[in-house]
Amino acid sequence: MLPLTLHRLDLASAADPADCLTRVEPRHGLLTATDLSATRGDGIFETVVVVDGVPQALAAHLDRFERSAAMLDLPAPRRDLWLSAVAAAAEALQEHTRRGAVKFVMSRGDEAAGDAPTGWALGFAPDSRSASGAPELDVVLLDRGYRHDVAQTSPWLLQGAKTLSYAVNMAALREARRRGAQDVIFTSIDGFVLEGPNATVIARIDGVYVTPPVELGLLPGTTQSDAFAALASWGESVATRRIDVAELRRADAVWLCSSTRGAAPVRSLDGEPLTVDGRLSDRLNHALDARKA
Repeated sequence: MLPLTLHRLDLASAADPADCLTRVEPRHGLLTATDLSATRGDGIFETVVVVDGVPQALAAHLDRFERSAAMLDLPAPRRDLWLSAVAAAAEALQEHTRRGAVKFVMSRGDEAAGDAPTGWALGFAPDSRSASGAPELDVVLLDRGYRHDVAQTSPWLLQGAKTLSYAVNMAALREARRRGAQDVIFTSIDGFVLEGPNATVIARIDGVYVTPPVELGLLPGTTQSDAFAALASWGESVATRRIDVAELRRADAVWLCSSTRGAAPVRSLDGEPLTVDGRLSDRLNHALDARKA
Protein backbone atom coordinates (compact mmCIF):
# COMPACT_ATOMS: atom_id res chain seq x y z
CA MET A 1 0.00 0.00 0.00
CA LEU A 2 1.61 3.25 -1.13
CA PRO A 3 0.41 6.46 0.61
CA LEU A 4 -0.35 9.06 -2.04
CA THR A 5 -2.33 11.89 -0.47
CA LEU A 6 -3.29 12.90 3.05
CA HIS A 7 -5.69 15.50 4.43
CA ARG A 8 -5.95 16.47 8.10
CA LEU A 9 -9.40 17.48 9.37
CA ASP A 10 -10.11 20.20 11.91
CA LEU A 11 -12.97 18.46 13.71
CA ALA A 12 -13.44 21.26 16.24
CA SER A 13 -14.13 23.92 13.63
CA ALA A 14 -17.62 25.01 12.68
CA ALA A 15 -16.36 26.64 9.49
CA ASP A 16 -17.08 25.68 5.91
CA PRO A 17 -15.79 22.16 5.17
CA ALA A 18 -13.29 23.47 2.64
CA ASP A 19 -11.68 25.56 5.39
CA CYS A 20 -11.39 22.54 7.73
CA LEU A 21 -9.01 20.56 5.51
CA THR A 22 -5.24 20.81 5.43
CA ARG A 23 -3.24 18.81 2.92
CA VAL A 24 -0.26 17.07 4.51
CA GLU A 25 2.64 15.16 2.99
CA PRO A 26 1.70 11.49 3.60
CA ARG A 27 5.05 10.58 5.16
CA HIS A 28 5.25 13.62 7.41
CA GLY A 29 4.12 13.67 11.05
CA LEU A 30 0.39 13.87 11.67
CA LEU A 31 -0.28 12.63 15.23
CA THR A 32 1.14 13.43 18.63
CA ALA A 33 2.63 10.59 20.67
CA THR A 34 -0.31 11.00 23.04
CA ASP A 35 -3.06 10.64 20.45
CA LEU A 36 -5.49 7.95 21.58
CA SER A 37 -5.50 6.29 18.17
CA ALA A 38 -1.82 5.48 18.71
CA THR A 39 -1.80 4.77 22.44
CA ARG A 40 -5.15 2.94 22.77
CA GLY A 41 -6.47 2.18 19.31
CA ASP A 42 -9.42 4.30 20.40
CA GLY A 43 -11.17 5.41 17.25
CA ILE A 44 -13.01 4.36 14.11
CA PHE A 45 -12.31 4.19 10.40
CA GLU A 46 -13.72 3.32 6.99
CA THR A 47 -12.09 2.53 3.66
CA VAL A 48 -13.89 3.40 0.44
CA VAL A 49 -12.72 2.30 -3.00
CA VAL A 50 -12.31 4.99 -5.66
CA VAL A 51 -12.68 4.24 -9.38
CA ASP A 52 -11.93 7.01 -11.88
CA GLY A 53 -12.18 9.56 -9.09
CA VAL A 54 -15.58 8.34 -7.83
CA PRO A 55 -15.78 7.12 -4.19
CA GLN A 56 -18.06 4.09 -4.34
CA ALA A 57 -20.80 3.34 -1.81
CA LEU A 58 -19.74 6.43 0.13
CA ALA A 59 -23.16 7.02 1.69
CA ALA A 60 -23.18 3.48 3.09
CA HIS A 61 -19.65 3.90 4.45
CA LEU A 62 -20.61 7.18 6.13
CA ASP A 63 -23.70 5.54 7.62
CA ARG A 64 -21.48 2.81 9.08
CA PHE A 65 -18.98 5.43 10.27
CA GLU A 66 -21.76 7.18 12.18
CA ARG A 67 -22.94 3.86 13.61
CA SER A 68 -19.43 3.04 14.85
CA ALA A 69 -19.07 6.51 16.38
CA ALA A 70 -22.30 6.04 18.32
CA MET A 71 -21.18 2.62 19.57
CA LEU A 72 -17.92 4.13 20.86
CA ASP A 73 -19.61 7.22 22.37
CA LEU A 74 -17.66 9.45 19.99
CA PRO A 75 -19.10 12.73 18.75
CA ALA A 76 -21.39 12.33 15.77
CA PRO A 77 -19.25 12.83 12.65
CA ARG A 78 -19.93 15.99 10.66
CA ARG A 79 -21.08 14.34 7.46
CA ASP A 80 -20.40 17.39 5.27
CA LEU A 81 -16.82 17.58 6.51
CA TRP A 82 -16.08 13.89 5.92
CA LEU A 83 -17.68 14.05 2.48
CA SER A 84 -15.40 16.95 1.64
CA ALA A 85 -12.31 15.16 2.95
CA VAL A 86 -12.99 11.95 1.00
CA ALA A 87 -13.77 13.91 -2.17
CA ALA A 88 -10.51 15.87 -1.87
CA ALA A 89 -8.45 12.72 -1.39
CA ALA A 90 -10.26 10.94 -4.24
CA GLU A 91 -9.64 13.85 -6.60
CA ALA A 92 -5.94 13.90 -5.74
CA LEU A 93 -5.71 10.14 -6.42
CA GLN A 94 -6.67 10.49 -10.07
CA GLU A 95 -3.23 11.72 -11.12
CA HIS A 96 -1.67 8.55 -9.64
CA THR A 97 -4.05 5.64 -10.22
CA ARG A 98 -7.35 4.76 -11.88
CA ARG A 99 -8.35 2.49 -9.00
CA GLY A 100 -7.48 3.64 -5.50
CA ALA A 101 -8.99 3.90 -2.05
CA VAL A 102 -9.48 6.45 0.71
CA LYS A 103 -9.22 5.49 4.37
CA PHE A 104 -10.83 8.02 6.68
CA VAL A 105 -10.16 7.90 10.41
CA MET A 106 -11.50 9.55 13.55
CA SER A 107 -9.52 9.16 16.78
CA ARG A 108 -10.87 10.16 20.17
CA GLY A 109 -8.07 12.73 20.20
CA ASP A 110 -5.07 13.71 22.28
CA GLU A 111 -5.28 12.26 25.80
CA ALA A 112 -2.80 14.87 27.10
CA ALA A 113 -4.56 17.90 25.64
CA GLY A 114 -8.17 16.79 26.00
CA ASP A 115 -8.92 18.32 22.62
CA ALA A 116 -11.55 17.44 20.03
CA PRO A 117 -11.24 14.20 18.07
CA THR A 118 -8.46 13.86 15.53
CA GLY A 119 -9.36 13.14 11.92
CA TRP A 120 -7.70 12.46 8.61
CA ALA A 121 -8.30 10.98 5.16
CA LEU A 122 -5.57 9.03 3.39
CA GLY A 123 -5.73 8.27 -0.33
CA PHE A 124 -3.65 5.28 -1.46
CA ALA A 125 -3.25 2.60 -4.11
CA PRO A 126 -4.31 -0.73 -2.55
CA ASP A 127 -2.37 -3.89 -3.37
CA SER A 128 -5.26 -6.30 -2.73
CA ARG A 129 -6.62 -6.35 -6.30
CA SER A 130 -4.61 -7.07 -9.46
CA ALA A 131 -5.36 -5.98 -13.00
CA SER A 132 -6.79 -9.45 -13.68
CA GLY A 133 -9.43 -9.05 -10.97
CA ALA A 134 -10.09 -10.17 -7.42
CA PRO A 135 -7.72 -12.89 -6.19
CA GLU A 136 -8.78 -16.46 -5.51
CA LEU A 137 -8.32 -17.14 -1.80
CA ASP A 138 -7.31 -20.04 0.39
CA VAL A 139 -9.20 -19.52 3.64
CA VAL A 140 -9.16 -21.07 7.10
CA LEU A 141 -11.91 -21.07 9.72
CA LEU A 142 -10.90 -19.60 13.09
CA ASP A 143 -13.02 -19.50 16.24
CA ARG A 144 -13.60 -15.93 17.41
CA GLY A 145 -14.24 -17.19 20.94
CA TYR A 146 -17.73 -15.70 21.36
CA ARG A 147 -21.25 -17.06 21.05
CA HIS A 148 -23.27 -15.86 18.07
CA ASP A 149 -25.36 -13.59 20.32
CA VAL A 150 -22.44 -11.70 21.90
CA ALA A 151 -23.60 -8.37 20.46
CA GLN A 152 -26.75 -8.66 22.57
CA THR A 153 -25.24 -10.21 25.70
CA SER A 154 -22.05 -8.10 25.85
CA PRO A 155 -22.43 -4.88 23.84
CA TRP A 156 -19.34 -3.38 25.52
CA LEU A 157 -17.20 -5.73 23.40
CA LEU A 158 -18.12 -3.48 20.43
CA GLN A 159 -18.73 -6.33 18.00
CA GLY A 160 -20.05 -4.72 14.83
CA ALA A 161 -18.13 -1.45 15.20
CA LYS A 162 -15.28 -0.69 12.80
CA THR A 163 -12.64 0.37 15.30
CA LEU A 164 -8.90 1.01 15.11
CA SER A 165 -8.29 -1.91 17.51
CA TYR A 166 -7.17 -4.35 14.83
CA ALA A 167 -4.60 -6.44 16.72
CA VAL A 168 -6.83 -9.54 16.83
CA ASN A 169 -7.68 -9.28 13.13
CA MET A 170 -4.03 -8.95 12.18
CA ALA A 171 -3.11 -11.90 14.43
CA ALA A 172 -5.78 -13.99 12.68
CA LEU A 173 -4.33 -13.15 9.26
CA ARG A 174 -0.85 -14.13 10.46
CA GLU A 175 -2.28 -17.43 11.68
CA ALA A 176 -3.83 -17.97 8.24
CA ARG A 177 -0.43 -17.47 6.62
CA ARG A 178 1.12 -19.95 9.05
CA ARG A 179 -1.46 -22.46 7.81
CA GLY A 180 -0.69 -21.74 4.15
CA ALA A 181 -3.77 -19.59 3.52
CA GLN A 182 -4.35 -15.91 2.77
CA ASP A 183 -7.50 -15.13 4.70
CA VAL A 184 -9.85 -16.10 7.50
CA ILE A 185 -13.53 -16.63 8.13
CA PHE A 186 -14.36 -16.26 11.81
CA THR A 187 -16.88 -18.59 13.42
CA SER A 188 -18.75 -18.33 16.70
CA ILE A 189 -17.98 -20.69 19.55
CA ASP A 190 -21.39 -22.30 18.96
CA GLY A 191 -20.75 -23.04 15.29
CA PHE A 192 -22.07 -20.15 13.19
CA VAL A 193 -20.30 -18.35 10.34
CA LEU A 194 -19.42 -14.72 11.11
CA GLU A 195 -17.15 -12.60 8.87
CA GLY A 196 -13.55 -12.17 7.81
CA PRO A 197 -11.03 -9.86 9.53
CA ASN A 198 -11.81 -7.25 6.87
CA ALA A 199 -14.49 -8.82 4.69
CA THR A 200 -18.09 -10.03 4.57
CA VAL A 201 -19.00 -13.62 3.65
CA ILE A 202 -21.33 -14.57 0.79
CA ALA A 203 -22.02 -18.27 0.26
CA ARG A 204 -24.11 -19.86 -2.49
CA ILE A 205 -26.05 -22.63 -0.77
CA ASP A 206 -28.57 -24.68 -2.74
CA GLY A 207 -28.66 -21.96 -5.39
CA VAL A 208 -29.33 -19.10 -2.92
CA TYR A 209 -26.74 -16.40 -2.16
CA VAL A 210 -26.62 -16.09 1.64
CA THR A 211 -24.82 -13.76 4.06
CA PRO A 212 -24.92 -13.78 7.89
CA PRO A 213 -26.97 -11.06 9.64
CA VAL A 214 -25.39 -8.07 11.41
CA GLU A 215 -27.21 -9.13 14.59
CA LEU A 216 -24.40 -11.65 15.07
CA GLY A 217 -22.12 -8.72 15.91
CA LEU A 218 -20.94 -8.18 12.34
CA LEU A 219 -20.12 -5.07 10.34
CA PRO A 220 -22.80 -4.19 7.79
CA GLY A 221 -21.11 -5.11 4.52
CA THR A 222 -21.16 -2.23 2.04
CA THR A 223 -19.69 -4.29 -0.80
CA GLN A 224 -21.85 -7.28 0.08
CA SER A 225 -24.94 -5.07 0.00
CA ASP A 226 -24.15 -3.82 -3.51
CA ALA A 227 -23.27 -7.36 -4.61
CA PHE A 228 -26.68 -8.54 -3.37
CA ALA A 229 -28.36 -5.67 -5.25
CA ALA A 230 -26.62 -6.78 -8.45
CA LEU A 231 -27.52 -10.44 -7.90
CA ALA A 232 -31.17 -9.59 -7.23
CA SER A 233 -31.30 -7.46 -10.41
CA TRP A 234 -30.11 -10.53 -12.37
CA GLY A 235 -32.94 -12.62 -10.94
CA GLU A 236 -30.83 -14.51 -8.40
CA SER A 237 -32.18 -15.41 -4.96
CA VAL A 238 -30.47 -13.71 -1.99
CA ALA A 239 -31.01 -14.14 1.74
CA THR A 240 -29.64 -12.85 5.03
CA ARG A 241 -29.70 -15.54 7.71
CA ARG A 242 -27.51 -17.58 10.03
CA ILE A 243 -25.16 -20.03 8.33
CA ASP A 244 -23.70 -22.91 10.29
CA VAL A 245 -20.23 -24.22 9.54
CA ALA A 246 -21.50 -27.47 8.01
CA GLU A 247 -23.55 -25.46 5.49
CA LEU A 248 -20.54 -23.36 4.57
CA ARG A 249 -18.45 -26.45 3.92
CA ARG A 250 -21.01 -27.80 1.43
CA ALA A 251 -21.63 -24.43 -0.28
CA ASP A 252 -21.62 -24.30 -4.10
CA ALA A 253 -19.27 -21.28 -3.94
CA VAL A 254 -18.04 -18.73 -1.38
CA TRP A 255 -16.81 -15.15 -1.66
CA LEU A 256 -15.17 -12.68 0.71
CA CYS A 257 -16.34 -9.16 -0.09
CA SER A 258 -14.46 -5.99 0.82
CA SER A 259 -14.16 -2.49 -0.59
CA THR A 260 -10.63 -2.68 -1.96
CA ARG A 261 -10.76 -6.31 -3.13
CA GLY A 262 -14.33 -6.55 -4.40
CA ALA A 263 -15.87 -10.04 -4.44
CA ALA A 264 -12.93 -12.44 -4.01
CA PRO A 265 -13.77 -16.12 -4.61
CA VAL A 266 -12.67 -18.69 -2.04
CA ARG A 267 -10.91 -21.66 -3.68
CA SER A 268 -10.26 -23.70 -0.55
CA LEU A 269 -11.57 -23.89 3.00
CA ASP A 270 -9.32 -25.47 5.63
CA GLY A 271 -7.39 -27.10 2.80
CA GLU A 272 -10.47 -28.60 1.14
CA PRO A 273 -11.08 -27.32 -2.42
CA LEU A 274 -14.17 -25.26 -3.21
CA THR A 275 -15.69 -24.57 -6.61
CA VAL A 276 -14.71 -21.16 -8.01
CA ASP A 277 -17.39 -19.58 -10.19
CA GLY A 278 -15.08 -17.39 -12.24
CA ARG A 279 -17.79 -16.11 -14.56
CA LEU A 280 -20.02 -14.98 -11.71
CA SER A 281 -17.04 -13.47 -9.86
CA ASP A 282 -16.06 -11.43 -12.92
CA ARG A 283 -19.65 -10.30 -13.43
CA LEU A 284 -19.97 -9.23 -9.80
CA ASN A 285 -16.72 -7.30 -9.83
CA HIS A 286 -17.63 -5.57 -13.08
CA ALA A 287 -20.91 -4.46 -11.49
CA LEU A 288 -19.08 -3.26 -8.35
CA ASP A 289 -16.54 -1.28 -10.39
CA ALA A 290 -19.35 0.30 -12.43
CA ARG A 291 -20.93 1.95 -9.37
CA LYS A 292 -21.11 5.71 -9.58
CA ALA A 293 -21.77 6.49 -5.93
